[in-house]
Amino acid sequence: MAEYRVPREDMQFVLQDVFQVDKDWAESDMLAELDMETAFAIIDEGAKLAESLIAPLARAADEEGVSFDNGTVTTPTGYKENFQQLAAGGWVGVTANPEFGGMGLPKSVSAQYEEMLCAADISFSLYPGLTAGAIMTIDQHADSTLKATYLEKLVAGQWTGSMCLTEPHAGTDLGIIRTKATPNADGSYAITGTKIFITGGEHDLAENIIHLVLAKLPDAPAGSKGISLFLVPKFLVNDDGSIGERNGVVCGSIEHKMGIHASATCVMNFDGAKGWLVGEPHQGLPAMFTMMNYERLGVGIQGLGAAARSYQNALEYAQERIQGRGAKATRDMSKAADPIIVHGDVRRMLLTMKAFVEGGRAFSTYVGQQLDRSKYAQDPAVRERGEALVQLLTPVAKAFLTDTGFEAVVLGQQVFGGHGFIREWGQEQLVRDARIAQIYEGTNGIQALDLLGRKVAGSRGDLLKPLLEDIHALLATPLEGFEKEYQQLADATQLVAEVTKAILERVADDENIINSVAVEYLHLVGYVAFAYMWLRMAKAAAPLVDERPYLASKAKTAKFYMARILPRIHGLAAVIKDGSSSLYLHEVGEF
Repeated sequence: MAEYRVPREDMQFVLQDVFQVDKDWAESDMLAELDMETAFAIIDEGAKLAESLIAPLARAADEEGVSFDNGTVTTPTGYKENFQQLAAGGWVGVTANPEFGGMGLPKSVSAQYEEMLCAADISFSLYPGLTAGAIMTIDQHADSTLKATYLEKLVAGQWTGSMCLTEPHAGTDLGIIRTKATPNADGSYAITGTKIFITGGEHDLAENIIHLVLAKLPDAPAGSKGISLFLVPKFLVNDDGSIGERNGVVCGSIEHKMGIHASATCVMNFDGAKGWLVGEPHQGLPAMFTMMNYERLGVGIQGLGAAARSYQNALEYAQERIQGRGAKATRDMSKAADPIIVHGDVRRMLLTMKAFVEGGRAFSTYVGQQLDRSKYAQDPAVRERGEALVQLLTPVAKAFLTDTGFEAVVLGQQVFGGHGFIREWGQEQLVRDARIAQIYEGTNGIQALDLLGRKVAGSRGDLLKPLLEDIHALLATPLEGFEKEYQQLADATQLVAEVTKAILERVADDENIINSVAVEYLHLVGYVAFAYMWLRMAKAAAPLVDERPYLASKAKTAKFYMARILPRIHGLAAVIKDGSSSLYLHEVGEF
């Protein structure tokens, strides 16, 4: 596998030139002290860790995996030392509240760090990633006592966090969970139940693990409105903050998985474990979604990171692998054959990966910027608009970035040919590791239902308007040489509006339409959003090419995307037009 190189210049371009995020910082009291120079210095330090510390261990860690012995989970050789070094540098608390020792970075910046960590090793990235989500949830929803007890050590990476939602019989449908929380006399609760697929539920990286657990109180209403959130530590904490006795929570087993072998995926058994209520009773899902909105973008970034690593690997291989002859204009007769990068189909695959990676990096930064505006903007209208875009784009970020990410790692494998199928080159690990991102944190089909059913149909199309407004604002400022591409984006945007209107008009007559076309609709929005990203990047790059010649590639890749990838939307629109009719021709017994 090629050595991983963090694309520092492209990250700088996206932050500074495309989205100009420092203008938002200057207008926020909470971010006013942050400037671009500081942000780039932080990104550079994170890049050094990703390149020299995390990435070199990824393959060996995958081969060793995690081990389980009577409730004890051991991570691969070097993981504990690397995690402790990461924690010592403050990297677990990148976005955490400075009041508790965090860096307090905005999401638009931390998204770059998350990408490089995922590209270096998805398995390793999950441990600090889940901890960061737990920190955010506790900070926003827990009382002052819980914050004072847990946050500093979580932010410092001395303790880690996990998120315990899924049960053997309840995955997407959390309303039917059976884990119970019984009040104790001292104000705590006894938590009893079993959770499965718990990332980082048990490991040897830190001295304590703080579980955020969904459970039901005795008087809980039925369904999802009866879910509460509890903080359950692996070890109880003494009044002086030191580690106390073991709590009633143990790992029953770990899963043996297709990929992410170095990430501990645990079955967690809670047997009267002592826990504390986070937030209000029966308000566990809204509290957990504080974490999940960020986690879902984080999972999307896992797909992006895998795609970025795949592109780097495949590009290096294609430049070095000698095989066959290219067209006359590309032949090098001084050699026995030409590098495979001269061949049309290899170029198709490489450019598709490049388009997905750089478009995805821009998109994840754009969504991160909206998260920042919804949290930090002084102007209520800016906060409200940011929140609307976050609601709309969170499911797109999770699903589209992981779907295109998986397509990119498979394309990378194809570029390698037979070498992509064997362990020697490491490409097959990316394929295995990237696959889970389309499944966990809510499958991509569920994300599509959330987008079309809850967000678009639920708002009668209103939540879609801010995105379309942003696209129209770009279209109002012409870019020389891109007249055709601008018209393509204008037509694609109109298609989204027309398709959305048609679906909303058919809901009353076709109760299955939302479920039947949601995935195609999400992809339609995703491809158009990426087209917007590419033309926005082309516009930002145009005046900078003389001083930064590498940016000339932006215009070329933008034209490739508009010509070869965006047209996929027309097939999606045709499928959406069919509605549910062809899906429901069969009776259940006819399958």
